[in-house]
Amino acid sequence: MGEIEEILKNSRWLLDALDVALVAFMIYRIILLIKGTRAVQMVVGLAVVLAVYVVSEIANLYTLQWLLDNFLTSIVLVIVVIFQNDIRRALMHVGRNPFFADVTYSEESKIIDELVTVTVSLASKKIGALMVIERETGLKNFLEIGVEIDAKVSSDLISAIFLPLSPLHDGALILQNGRLKQAGCFLPLSQNPDISKTLGTRHRAAIGLTELVDAVVVVVSEETGKISVAVGGRMTRGLDSTSLRRILVRLLDQSQTRRKR
Repeated sequence: MGEIEEILKNSRWLLDALDVALVAFMIYRIILLIKGTRAVQMVVGLAVVLAVYVVSEIANLYTLQWLLDNFLTSIVLVIVVIFQNDIRRALMHVGRNPFFADVTYSEESKIIDELVTVTVSLASKKIGALMVIERETGLKNFLEIGVEIDAKVSSDLISAIFLPLSPLHDGALILQNGRLKQAGCFLPLSQNPDISKTLGTRHRAAIGLTELVDAVVVVVSEETGKISVAVGGRMTRGLDSTSLRRILVRLLDQSQTRRKR
């Protein structure tokens, strides 16, 4: 025991450095996670509350201090409630289930090509579309309402699903494990008050879903024919075939992190 204690004592500075590095890494990852989301505004609000608490202690504002004391004693619960979506999204990164997990590199490229082709085709005809691509987070809850397809990714089949006379054209098409899984699905609409009033139901549904899970959602506007991609509660609009392909490759292509099979 004495030898172990001596080793730990001599390496204390290494453990302290590791401790600081781990905390710094966690803070960095949290900042990346909430960057550009509503959580940033909430963090600022909590910072203001803490600042007011410090001022109340210095100025001996007893009533205000008592109120803030009671509030801050439940700060962990408050943080969990306020940041529940962001915490859920962070924890989901622990277990990974990538979209192309069981797909070869050549099939992976073909699927992206099919998605880009059909999206650009639908956009040129101003046919609305909503395509959800599952990544690490399962979408089982959103598959309860819809029609099961379980087919290979095909631009012709996707185009047929979103034709105006199709009974499934108003719903979302969900892709899992490199296949078309289900069509006619309903997605939760975003309640974010900062979203542009010009965005329609499809765009709000795309943002709403990506606020909850890490899926990638491709949207084609029926009114303007513009292509958009939503991920992480944020939307990139006005894409063409080149920019759409680049985004899909970056978000879905796992070949950069594994060897080509």
